Amino acid sequence: MKFGQVADPSQIDFTLPKDHPQTKFILNQNKKDLDNISIGCAKWNKTDLKGFYPKGTKDELTYYATQFNSIELNATFYGMPTAEQVQTWKEKTPKDFKFFPKITNTVSHFRRLLNVTDVVTQFASAVLNFDEKVGMVFLQLHDNFKPKDYERLEKFVQDWPKEVPLAIELRNTEWFTDEEVFNTICELFEMNNITNIIVDTAGRRDMLHMRLTTPNAFIRYVGANADSDYARLEDWLKRLTQWKKEGLQNLYFFVHQNIEKASPLLSSHLIKKMNEEWGTEIHIPTLADSQPTLF
Repeated sequence: MKFGQVADPSQIDFTLPKDHPQTKFILNQNKKDLDNISIGCAKWNKTDLKGFYPKGTKDELTYYATQFNSIELNATFYGMPTAEQVQTWKEKTPKDFKFFPKITNTVSHFRRLLNVTDVVTQFASAVLNFDEKVGMVFLQLHDNFKPKDYERLEKFVQDWPKEVPLAIELRNTEWFTDEEVFNTICELFEMNNITNIIVDTAGRRDMLHMRLTTPNAFIRYVGANADSDYARLEDWLKRLTQWKKEGLQNLYFFVHQNIEKASPLLSSHLIKKMNEEWGTEIHIPTLADSQPTLF
């Protein structure tokens, strides 16, 4: 993922901002224990995750699912999935594996949420074939989708099929820099049980709004292929530990890199530290390459 890439990551202040006051309120409303922890990469293809797969691996998804418990499914952004394709993916993974499909770009980028009922119905019908393996569907809006388009987004949220859990990633800075606008969109999400995605990437620190609209944390972490990537993940673990104490119900954390081959390496680091801190027993992915590197 190149989004938010900068020439010199050492010049960026990677400190996580303080939580928005509403985050603690939202978490405190949840009386359930932490239900699910999903940590994974954005894709499973061998070209991007160089050094991850053992030589001779015939089916990449089947192997990936032995190492990770989830995948941020970006493939569905570029093409409408069919029920048959979803069923194939589902059958290649163990029973506790979760998929997080990105809504096709026909909805978000080409039609820009206008007249999308037919496409949304087709998409939702397809991904429901994941059955219990649907983690959460997510919508990523174009950088130039602005608050002036609020009514489109409001209608989309209100019309979304409620049986499919949904998260939304806003990218235009105007959603975050105007407090009134940000409050309006977050209240819409809260009323409709929509999870507000947090993106941690070097060049877009405004997307670290730290405001949860459900007791679910959906985080898209973009490393910079720099040594600071490790410290950033450990800072995230501290914040997640706080959220866990306050009532976090589900954690969805997906690691991206400018050079994606390092994504499994960073994911392994986070899982190892989380197991130590939380007493969890999440499988720590292994790398086929004996000398993996961030660079």
